[in-house]
Amino acid sequence: MYLLKLKNYPVYKQLQLEEALLRSDLRNFCIINEGSIPAIVMGISGKAHDFIHSENYKNFPIPIIKRFSGGGTVIVDEDTIFVSFICQKQLHSFPLYPEKILLWTEGFYQKAFELDQFHVRENDYVIGKKKCGGNAQYIRKDRWIHHSTFLWDFKKERMDYLLYPKKTPAYREGRNHGDFLCTLSSFFPSKTHFIEPIERELQNRYPCKEISLDELLPLTQLDHRKATAEIFI
Repeated sequence: MYLLKLKNYPVYKQLQLEEALLRSDLRNFCIINEGSIPAIVMGISGKAHDFIHSENYKNFPIPIIKRFSGGGTVIVDEDTIFVSFICQKQLHSFPLYPEKILLWTEGFYQKAFELDQFHVRENDYVIGKKKCGGNAQYIRKDRWIHHSTFLWDFKKERMDYLLYPKKTPAYREGRNHGDFLCTLSSFFPSKTHFIEPIERELQNRYPCKEISLDELLPLTQLDHRKATAEIFI
């Protein structure tokens, strides 16, 4: 398992890199990125008018990015912690179905954090009854990616870029962002205390080698499908 550690790397560039690693490489990767410039990130099939509050956006526009994977729309910024797994099918024994991958990540994080209240609920990562992270996946025949955004903290004014979704998980029970979300900063003393257990659990499970961004960036220039895009409204 190759470990790439980034800090304040723009999510647009991160998604471009992840798409290249998924489509043009056969190695297994874990990417941990601590923060990004503020941005709205949508799933590949998302439509801006369904998710983005147009008036709030026009007052203070930020980048809008369509990632190459599915899933919902999220706000990311300097207080988002990104964790992505890009793996070959043969690395694990479970079949390549979204639910199986999500269950594997749940077990991975539960073992890493030793936090009793952490679990998956309707495709979200939650602590107790509140969401602390979201995720999206892309599965190929023999290769997959599962990338997550964890809320170290959040600013209400940035959450106000998003409309209340037409479709929500049942456990949300109509709650607004302030009542539905929780922050990791309430459970971990520092970002380091969140990230280091992930690294230790990786090392417990796999032979690990840290790799640099410079070693991987040339892959983004290879000829492959490039669905990650910045959009404008």
